[in-house]
Amino acid sequence: MTDIREQIESAWNDRSLLEKPETVEAIRTVIEQLDKGQIRVAEPVEDGWQVNEWVKKAVILYFPLQKMETIEVGPFEFHDKMALKKNYAELGVRVVPHAVSRYGAYLAKGVIMMPSYVNIGAYVDSGTMVDTWATVGSCAQIGKHVHLSGGVGIGGVLEPVQAAPVIIEDNAFIGSRCIVVEGCRVGKEAVLGANVVLTGSTKIIDVTGSEPVIYKGYVPPRSVVIPGSYTKEFPAGSYQVPAALIIGKRKESTDKKTSLNDALREHDVAV
Repeated sequence: MTDIREQIESAWNDRSLLEKPETVEAIRTVIEQLDKGQIRVAEPVEDGWQVNEWVKKAVILYFPLQKMETIEVGPFEFHDKMALKKNYAELGVRVVPHAVSRYGAYLAKGVIMMPSYVNIGAYVDSGTMVDTWATVGSCAQIGKHVHLSGGVGIGGVLEPVQAAPVIIEDNAFIGSRCIVVEGCRVGKEAVLGANVVLTGSTKIIDVTGSEPVIYKGYVPPRSVVIPGSYTKEFPAGSYQVPAALIIGKRKESTDKKTSLNDALREHDVAV
């Protein structure tokens, strides 16, 4: 991959190279390998996650190579540059109408897509449920046996290329209508209650101890999180600003496959 990476970096700095067949082939090879899960925009390493910026660059460079075309599927018509993913039966992926995934997104065996959307560059690992009207943005990384509940919005990121994608680690539950954007990472087996919003600047406050502990952009493993707020002073007065509250940890007695409601009820949260 070293040669391909060098070609991508060269084309990124000099777009005239997009006219060369070898550059086009290198970009298309990267997208194909993304589609097959052979490379990733971000990958787990010993001390966290590594973002492969050059892979994101290849995705961005892929767009100008593609020409607009009309795609007809029965009575439905689309007009876009990107092909849709195919061969779901061969991949072992269940796709319920009207679920859509773009070519260049990886769906592992056992993934279930209810009517939902997965964008190019995303990685969705085995056993994960992408529930109704949930969206997985470009380059987002979703772990094994994750449940993205109805209406969840997982943000995408292509530019700036140095920006980290959203990462949802293994066995996490993301409750209905949650929004996770701006490179936030949700740790393994964490549970987000309905309507939790996480951005890069959202305060994630652990309120389980005698003093609050504040995180930003990161939910520790096994945390149970609900929407909250805190008071912030402005020139015009004091106002409530949205926050996320860590109210406890999942118990060992809570099976990884338990429902989101059960995980929250352990902490006496109305659902």
